[in-house]
Amino acid sequence: MKFISRKPHYEYLRNKWTLRNQAIQNNFWEKHSEALKHFAVGSLGGLMLLSAPSHPRLSAASEYALSRDDVLKSYDRNVLLAQELLDKIPKEVRPLEQTEEKDITEILSRNFDIKITAQLNDIRLNRNYGLIGGEQHLYRYPGDNLSAHAYNASDFAKYADAGIAPGLGAWGYFAPSQKDFGEVNKERERYYLAIQTFKAPGFAENFIKYRDFFKFRKMLVVNPKTGQTVVAVVGDAGPSEWTGKHLGGSPEVMDELGLASGPRKGPVLYFFIDDPENKIPLGPLKVRSDA
Repeated sequence: MKFISRKPHYEYLRNKWTLRNQAIQNNFWEKHSEALKHFAVGSLGGLMLLSAPSHPRLSAASEYALSRDDVLKSYDRNVLLAQELLDKIPKEVRPLEQTEEKDITEILSRNFDIKITAQLNDIRLNRNYGLIGGEQHLYRYPGDNLSAHAYNASDFAKYADAGIAPGLGAWGYFAPSQKDFGEVNKERERYYLAIQTFKAPGFAENFIKYRDFFKFRKMLVVNPKTGQTVVAVVGDAGPSEWTGKHLGGSPEVMDELGLASGPRKGPVLYFFIDDPENKIPLGPLKVRSDA
């Protein structure tokens, strides 16, 4: 192992309880999402009123409320994104219509201040709204192993249960050798998606073009129920149609989307990110502060 822990059993149990707590929170969200979203709107609205220049000195209670809202600010903005998407996404999980795609990509582009699109270089997926399911880790270079994927014992305890796929991803190893394996490769495997590239219109007729286009293509994935968002890359092809799922996410992607526990499945929006200069890092993404 490449990490050391003096209390590995503690780390394992701690992360098990963390996942259980996350499941409880997700269930709570499912039952009370509307109330929570309205609370978020009220909190931010109150914050704007309280921070107006003409407002007199805050009372102790108001100062407490202000500091509370400030702490929750970044999360609340993603909650507000979920609220904004609420009447834009269909009730059933199905391919989006063109007008729906346009409305949703405009909302996402504005909230994150990056260009989000359903079509890039004249290529599009068969759908941009579907069910995501949890995937295993992928081999990153010859001789890679599961323990090497973890940053520390806590990381191992959190993600090791997902295991490692017996075969390689659609584009093989992320690096030709351990010597050539760097931070970029590490992040790509950590935040990878399995996308049904083979169902993209025109794939069969333009196999080489599409294969090269999709390799590590950067995408935005959003849990529309909570607003939790992650930037990831296409690292594998799949899942198979018989699974009933439309895409897959690495253990870390599922965690950032709030879908790492229970059935490890849920509806998500997923679109291309137009980032030719590769400036947008992979990982969880928060709505910009002035959105």
